[in-house]
Amino acid sequence: MKFRVYKDVKEFYKDTYDVLMEDESQNLIPLGNIIIGNEGKDKHDWRDPVNWFMATVSDENVILLTAVMTPPYNLTLYATNNNINDAALEFFINEIIKANIFVPGAMSEKSLADNFANKYSSAKNIEYSISMSQRIYELSQVNPEIPKIGTLRLAKDSDIAFLPYWLEIFRQNEPNAPPTGLNYEDARYHITSNRLYILEDEGIPVSMARIARDMVTICGIGPVFTPPYFRGRGYASSCVAGISSIILERGYKKCVLYTDLANPTSNSIYQKIGYEPVCDSLAIKFE
Repeated sequence: MKFRVYKDVKEFYKDTYDVLMEDESQNLIPLGNIIIGNEGKDKHDWRDPVNWFMATVSDENVILLTAVMTPPYNLTLYATNNNINDAALEFFINEIIKANIFVPGAMSEKSLADNFANKYSSAKNIEYSISMSQRIYELSQVNPEIPKIGTLRLAKDSDIAFLPYWLEIFRQNEPNAPPTGLNYEDARYHITSNRLYILEDEGIPVSMARIARDMVTICGIGPVFTPPYFRGRGYASSCVAGISSIILERGYKKCVLYTDLANPTSNSIYQKIGYEPVCDSLAIKFE
C-alpha cells in the first residue's frame, strides 16, 4: 500500500475529486473544502490550504482512503464507496503516528468513524469520546405546505450588532472546532460573503441560515441558528425552507445539511421541510 501526503491542494483535488464525488452529499465537507482550496479565491480563516493535512492510502493505484484536515477543524475521512478496508485504515494510522500528525478529533460516516476511533485510540493508548452523533440529510424538493413567516434577506452591515453573538452561541455547540469567542471579523466575513440569510419577523431578526458550500449538483446549508427566545414559533422551518428554495432555484439538484441526532426537534423540522436521510456521521474527540 502507498501512503501519500499532499502539499499542493491542486494535486490533491485532481487525485481525489472523482473519488469523493461518488458520494457527493455524504462528502459535503471534505469535497467542499478541496473545491474551495482548488479555486483559491477565499483564504479567510481555515480556508487557506497552507496548513491543511491532505493524504490518501492507495492500493495498486486505486485510492482506498481519503483524509483531509483543515485546522482548527478535525480530520475528515472517506472510505471509497464506503468500503472500509481495515488494512488500509491501520496502515494510515501507523503512518500518521510515525509522521507525528496531531489529530484532535475526527468526523466521518458512522462505521468508519467508529473503526478509526477504536484503532487510533488503541495505537496511541489514549481515550476518545463521541462529541456528537449526526445525520446527513438531503432535499430535492421543498414541501410547499411549510408556512412562510416573515421576510428572508441577505445579512447586512447593521447586523454586526447581534451577529457575532449568534455565531458564538452556535459554535459553542459545534463538535468540530473550539469556540473562538466573539469574533467581529468573522461576522463581517459572513456579511460580505453574501451567503448568510437572516429571517425577520416584523423587522426583528429571528433566525439565520447560510449557504455553506457550492458543489457540482448540491449545495450545503449551515450554520442554522435561532436564538432560544424565538424558538418554537416556526422561524427555523421558514428560514431553512426559504434558503433551500433559493438554492434549488439557482439550478442545484439538492440541498444538504447536518443535524445533531440528540436534537429531535431539528431533525423533525428538516424532515417536514422535505429532507431525507443520507447516512449517519460521528464527530469523535480524542482525549
